[in-house]
Amino acid sequence: MRRALRTWIAILATLCLAAACVSYPAPPAPSKYERAWNAALGGVQDAGVTIMHAEPNSGLIRGTKNGIDVTVTVTRLPDGAVKVQFDSKGETKNDPQLPDRFSQAYERRMGR
Repeated sequence: MRRALRTWIAILATLCLAAACVSYPAPPAPSKYERAWNAALGGVQDAGVTIMHAEPNSGLIRGTKNGIDVTVTVTRLPDGAVKVQFDSKGETKNDPQLPDRFSQAYERRMGR
C-alpha cells in the first residue's frame, strides 16, 4: 500500500513540475525606427522640453522650453537607417545648451 502511495505521489509531483515548465516566446525586438523614436521622445523630455505634439507615424515631435520652439524629426531612410534631427528657434540664448543636452540624452537612451 505504501509503495502504491509513493508511486502516485511521484507521478503527481512529476506532473506538477511538468506543468510549471512553460515557456513563452520573447516579444519581437523594436525596430530601428521605434528605438530611435522612443530615444528622441525621451531625450526631449530629459532635456526639459515640454512636449506639445508627438506623432510617431509622421516622426514629428514639437515642444517648447523657455521661449525656445523645438522640433525633432525622426525619418526612415531608404537604406533602413534612421535619421534624427533636432531644430530649435526663438530665444535660444535662454538655453544655449539645449541641443547638447538633447543629443546627450538621445545617445544615452540609444545605449551609446
